[in-house]
Amino acid sequence: MQGDFLTRIRFEYNQFTKAEKKVADYILQNSREVLFMSITGLAEACEVGDTSVFRFCKTLKLKGYQEFKMMLSLSLHDEAAGQGRLEGDIKLTDSFAEVSRKVLNTNMSALEETYSLLKEEQFGQVIDCLYEAKRICFFGAGASMISALKAANQFMRIEPKVFCVQDPHMQTMAASLMEEGEAAVLFSYSGATKETIHAAELAKKAGAKTICITRFVKSPLTAFSDITLLCGAKEGPLQGGSAPLEISQLFLIDLMYTEYYRRYFERCNRNNEKVSAAVLDKMY
Repeated sequence: MQGDFLTRIRFEYNQFTKAEKKVADYILQNSREVLFMSITGLAEACEVGDTSVFRFCKTLKLKGYQEFKMMLSLSLHDEAAGQGRLEGDIKLTDSFAEVSRKVLNTNMSALEETYSLLKEEQFGQVIDCLYEAKRICFFGAGASMISALKAANQFMRIEPKVFCVQDPHMQTMAASLMEEGEAAVLFSYSGATKETIHAAELAKKAGAKTICITRFVKSPLTAFSDITLLCGAKEGPLQGGSAPLEISQLFLIDLMYTEYYRRYFERCNRNNEKVSAAVLDKMY
């Protein structure tokens, strides 16, 4: 039973090393909070290294931290189902009006938290980096690939130097061929997606500036980030591609686009007029 996962941690407690017991203690006391923590964040909370958290997962015969979070989420999900709740504190007995209000509040909270995490100076550095770049490449995987494509589509209207490919192997090739003076914008909520981390590592090694849009300040991805923008949505392992996550990323994309357009209005407006005229014949 998935719901026995926390019991399993307690049952195997005596097998853990001293550092692993710190991890186990924290998880048992803060299980719901752990769902929204990166491996680095959990390690810091437990005052151990990332490798201790990874070894803890291996002791439980799991492939890694993401599988651990999946098992933990399933365990808590089973517990919530027994209490008649869905994720996000929506109850099975809620009316449509109650569900719609809770969903609205969740999406609004994601936007408000993302807004509160903005730093004007840091955001200005992002805009400067994009303007000075000879080429801008957008990267992402899974649901974050949709955000990368959205960013590329939006910026294509005002800048001819944007680039985005969907295939992960082609992303790897594109990242390896980047040069100094170019910018890579990488989307990953968890900051732990292997393909995106590899792309960031290759782009940075090639000399490109890396801009990461993610949930966590410290993660495997941000280790290769020159500038990090934080999105405020909370997403559990069973909520991949959730609307609040997409909304928070789209807010940052739209803000980047708007601020870029505002700063370099004449150039952007000229390009936007050309694009608008070019697609006019595609519409009735």
